[in-house]
Amino acid sequence: MSYTLSQKEHQASLKLSNHQRYQYFIDKVVAHGEIWSLANDEGWVTLTSEGDNCLPVWPHADYAAEWATGEWEDCAPKVVPLDVWLERWTAGLTADETYLVVFPNLKEEALLVEPNELDEALREAME
Repeated sequence: MSYTLSQKEHQASLKLSNHQRYQYFIDKVVAHGEIWSLANDEGWVTLTSEGDNCLPVWPHADYAAEWATGEWEDCAPKVVPLDVWLERWTAGLTADETYLVVFPNLKEEALLVEPNELDEALREAME
């Protein structure tokens, strides 16, 4: 983990609106070069939203860890370096028709975006 997430920042960021959390995600991912999700021995966790296959992503392991309960209790946070994400994941997720649930809060609220949309936002923020 490249940075320590304070409890105060953790709690405050979860109270942001979906759009504000999306921007927070972009800012933190670009600053620290990491995208987090959940995985187990069988692979990455996905969920279904309105019939679409989706991968939840977070800017820090601590957020992902909060979701490792219930049917996902055998999962753990797993990092994807930003350069690897941009190089391989966008194309792979697009080919698999998988959307991204960007930084869902504990009420399961988040923006649902296409991989290319997130890729573009990350690249713009890196400039």
